[in-house]
Amino acid sequence: MSDAVISLRDVSKLYRRYAYQRRFSTLKSALLKGSLASDLRPHEVVRAVDAVTLAVPSGACVGLIGRNGSGKSTLLKLVTGITSPTSGSVEVRGRVAALIELGAGFHPEISGRENIFVNGVMLGRGRREIAKQFDEIVEFAELEDFIDAPVKTYSTGMYMRLGFSVAVHVDPDILVVDEVLAVGDEAFGQKCRDKFSEFKRRGRTILLATHGLNMVERFCDEAIWIDAGRVRAQGDPRRVVHAYTTDVARREEEDIAMKDRRALAAVADLAAVPAAPAAGDGAPRGGEGAGPPGDGAPPGASAAAADRTDPGEGTAAEDGTDAGDGTAAEDGTTPGGGASRGDGAAPGDGTSGEASPGDEPPPGRESSPGDGEVPVPQDMFQATEGRWGAGPVRIERVTIERGGNAAHVFQTGDRLAVRLGFHTPEPVRDFVFGIGIFSADGTCCYGTNTDVEGFEPVELSGSGEVVFAIDSLDLVEGTYKLDVAAHTRRGVQYDYHRLLYTFRVKSHTKDAGIYRPRHQWTFSPNARFGPPPEPVGGGS
Repeated sequence: MSDAVISLRDVSKLYRRYAYQRRFSTLKSALLKGSLASDLRPHEVVRAVDAVTLAVPSGACVGLIGRNGSGKSTLLKLVTGITSPTSGSVEVRGRVAALIELGAGFHPEISGRENIFVNGVMLGRGRREIAKQFDEIVEFAELEDFIDAPVKTYSTGMYMRLGFSVAVHVDPDILVVDEVLAVGDEAFGQKCRDKFSEFKRRGRTILLATHGLNMVERFCDEAIWIDAGRVRAQGDPRRVVHAYTTDVARREEEDIAMKDRRALAAVADLAAVPAAPAAGDGAPRGGEGAGPPGDGAPPGASAAAADRTDPGEGTAAEDGTDAGDGTAAEDGTTPGGGASRGDGAAPGDGTSGEASPGDEPPPGRESSPGDGEVPVPQDMFQATEGRWGAGPVRIERVTIERGGNAAHVFQTGDRLAVRLGFHTPEPVRDFVFGIGIFSADGTCCYGTNTDVEGFEPVELSGSGEVVFAIDSLDLVEGTYKLDVAAHTRRGVQYDYHRLLYTFRVKSHTKDAGIYRPRHQWTFSPNARFGPPPEPVGGGS
């Protein structure tokens, strides 16, 4: 490109990967021979920048985006001459002002006033020119009361403001800025954005590395997505940002899925112990659907089946209060709407996590497992990740889905389905399936089950599926965990999965709380607003 002020041709930057067993070796011989890249084996080097070729035209504002560690900062250091490429060539035409690392170019022992002159001279300005702009630099940095204090006494924000102010007031041809602007407050951030706009009007070139995707879409003429040291995409900011956010969502899917697999593996020992089969029936062949040894349903299950409550009601309280009439049970349970803190409810149930009042928990529930039983937490809201239950019903698999496919990352308003695969080696006539949704801090967002919603159990046998679907996932952005369970109508657990399944909700709107109700705003004619910004990368 003939008008390019920054040109990189097949540029690579290699760093040595230091391993424990080779921590005392040096690079002296390789440097003396000039054969650093060729002498090191591929697994011994990190390619921070890998064969990058790009050109930035004069007057353009170009944004570099990518994950942490992708090579953005190294690329900026190559452009500014802070470091040299291992191979390839870098050509820069014009005076460059860079703000890449906090404190770079500042001496901590001298005052902010003296550092302005030192830094300005390093950027190619004379002392007389700096003196003319001194008051403007200090005012922009908002450091009038601290300009004569040693820089080592400055906060991170003060460092950043002073460095940015000096960089933009030396009138550079090219401004190179790393993510250091993220430490500024909202007011100073707006001043920086105004300064970027001014630079664009004056035809200056800006190279910006940032995680602020809105800023890239709003200010940049071009975006470059760097990943693992290579250029993954380059061009229109909206297109590149969309490609990047799609990849981020894919990586999040993989990361959440991997963590869920680890959580399930941690409780696999429970799933590997088979439940006692009914006469003539074989137990499940281990795996996730099998349960611990026992005598079929837990103690009290047959009583629960014989003493069933009316469909649609929760379990009757100990004093005989109807659990479906909105009256809280004696133990503090909230009937039909989950459980209040302090009890041990199954998802969405108003029953104890062990058994309902009047039912004795299975032997060994409160002791360490040694007979195939697993201790059940007294307080479900204090329970950590885990799995327990005495069978015979086992939840063999749980899948969170969108559009029929497994998914872990959703947009606010998406349809979400939870698919439970169950197995029981014997027919069961007292059964409930429940779901609980929790935020990352353990707050119960929603809980329900088939009993409180009026589904009368008839019979459960063999293997099958239960699907719980939410047509519109009206949650605010955040990470959420699922509880899933199969239990009796009186709360005795067949199989309880606690916080073993994760999904994440993404949203362009950064509202607060947990739930986002469907809503709209209306205004009188004298309350005027511009249109809201469009979502980044097609998000909600």
